[in-house]
Amino acid sequence: MPPRFYLNKTINAGQVIELSDDTEHYATRVLRLRENDKITLFNGKGGEYSGRIISIKKSNTKISIDQHYDFEYESPLNIELVQAICVNEKMDWIIQKAVELGVTRIQPISTNRSVVRLSTERAAKRLRHWEKTVISACEQCGRNHLPQVLPLISLADWLSNQKTDQVHQHFNFMLSPTADKTLSNFPCPTSDTVITLAVGPEGGFTSEEERGFLHASFTPVQLGQRILRTETAAMAAIAAMQTLWGDF
Repeated sequence: MPPRFYLNKTINAGQVIELSDDTEHYATRVLRLRENDKITLFNGKGGEYSGRIISIKKSNTKISIDQHYDFEYESPLNIELVQAICVNEKMDWIIQKAVELGVTRIQPISTNRSVVRLSTERAAKRLRHWEKTVISACEQCGRNHLPQVLPLISLADWLSNQKTDQVHQHFNFMLSPTADKTLSNFPCPTSDTVITLAVGPEGGFTSEEERGFLHASFTPVQLGQRILRTETAAMAAIAAMQTLWGDF
């Protein structure tokens, strides 16, 4: 299978385009692609394009676009992951795997027990880094639409911004080891159901935070009898949803 690359620009069959600097470096210096090698491109607007490298010069790699294919590999589930921020490596891993598992949106939140505290400047830097992580994960797993990563926000502010939606059905889940329900207790969601999954930090949500979720119509659910780390819990829950209701 040809290597896949994301390009944030208009792509049309029959045109010749240049790879961006970062993509050019990865394609020619890391993957060591050469002229006439085939690649696949996507721009996040649907489908993907077959292409061929026609010229490699210093910091200038040109691609001939052959054909557009209306391929989509999105999950039938509309899942928003509300993830308490954790240390850099764990957060990167969570975002990468969540994209591979099919989430639609990722909302990082800061909570009372969050170990990581980011200034406004550092949060903006991390957001740009997370967006690159999303792109890399889509290139790897085959998705042609980029899941959205929203700016970091406090849990209190995020809860206060939640509004009643009369258009879509909602499944709102908060992971809690003391919950008496599991995901298998819920019926298969409809095609317009929005699933929101809230996952706490390393120390879990506080009692006050859990009451805030309950007030916002979230249902506590658990993932079996074992206590899972935050990065394990998020992935296990999403995989369970895909198994119960999605495309696994």
